[in-house]
Amino acid sequence: MTISSSEIRRNMTILLDGDLYQILDWQHRQAPKAPPTLTLKVRQISTGNVYERKLPGNQKLTAAPTERRSVQYVYQDGDFYMFMDNTTFEQFPLGADIVGDALKFSSEGDSVDALFYDEKPVLLELPPSVVLTVEETEPGVRGDTASSANKPAKTNTGLALQVPLFVNEGDRITVSTSTGGYQGRAD
Repeated sequence: MTISSSEIRRNMTILLDGDLYQILDWQHRQAPKAPPTLTLKVRQISTGNVYERKLPGNQKLTAAPTERRSVQYVYQDGDFYMFMDNTTFEQFPLGADIVGDALKFSSEGDSVDALFYDEKPVLLELPPSVVLTVEETEPGVRGDTASSANKPAKTNTGLALQVPLFVNEGDRITVSTSTGGYQGRAD
């Protein structure tokens, strides 16, 4: 399926030069007395590398025939991570190359979205933020309230991050999956 530059959306997957890419950002420019250009910021799915690609503005792009499915992380088996399709209950292993840093933000039993291409999972997509439990951190010292003072903490998934002094062990916090940073307390 071909798409024009006006149909481009963030996180859309396209085929460029025979390879699968995910669009992170784009910009369409029409300079006076110059042909239009389309600048794409894309992530190559197979390697995870991010590139900026400049194309003629009137070039049609090929949308990749992908399918998004909800999957659940079940357990780790050696170098592989077992996931289960939440619709068909079929289990399948994924390598560290596909899983990447996703398991820093999810634990066994959590559901994430997987992107399938040719019936094979190629990418795990996390929500913008997740709720994690603080397992290790130093206790906050009363009166130690300098503005934006932080301390190191470790979550139940093994993620290490900086949190404000008032956060204690056992607290549930919201963490950004894009930056890995503290966003606030969870209810």
